Amino acid sequence: MSIDTTVSAQLKLQAIQRNTAIIEVVGTSPLIVHRWCEKQKQMMLDKQQGRKAPKQVKDPQAEYESSMYRFPDGGHGFPTLGFKAASVSAAGRVFGKNVKMTELRVALSFLADGIAVGSGGEQITRITGEPIMREDMVRLGIGGADLRYRAQYVDWSARLLIQYLPNMLDLETVASIIDIGGVQGIGEWRPEKDGIYGTYQVSSIDQIQKENA
Repeated sequence: MSIDTTVSAQLKLQAIQRNTAIIEVVGTSPLIVHRWCEKQKQMMLDKQQGRKAPKQVKDPQAEYESSMYRFPDGGHGFPTLGFKAASVSAAGRVFGKNVKMTELRVALSFLADGIAVGSGGEQITRITGEPIMREDMVRLGIGGADLRYRAQYVDWSARLLIQYLPNMLDLETVASIIDIGGVQGIGEWRPEKDGIYGTYQVSSIDQIQKENA
């Protein structure tokens, strides 16, 4: 007597619905950006490998320019993951046990507008606003100090392209989560880091697509 061990089966996967929306945010405090440029990365690597980097003359304009995230067309941006991190982290703090941050990371996808120039593939969201140079004194360890030159956007806004799972979150909830993220802020000296900069709030919501994947 022989036994046929071959099993034939077809799996039919249920389509997962993914909705897409544009949620515009407007800054409620200035945004300070500080991109790690190749020069800073090399200096850090030299220090870690015990190499003494040659002392260089400070160039405020060059430091200011290198602090910004730029598109190939010259436009300005900010890391897309920064907006997602602010939203997920702030929602976890505000809603507590009612919201699991691991679930939010799955249910929410922040889609980038492009790749930053010279970043090695960092995805960024376009920022609308004109930057100005700011000069700050920063502390370096015990007794040390240095001047830093970074870009600041006083009046700024961004259009966030959000993909979400409607079986887990509705659009109103998504907008609320992003609005809460704006209280925590993005960039340098944001409220999460005991600062007052980089805060924003939702200004408009536009459902642009409902689809099955």
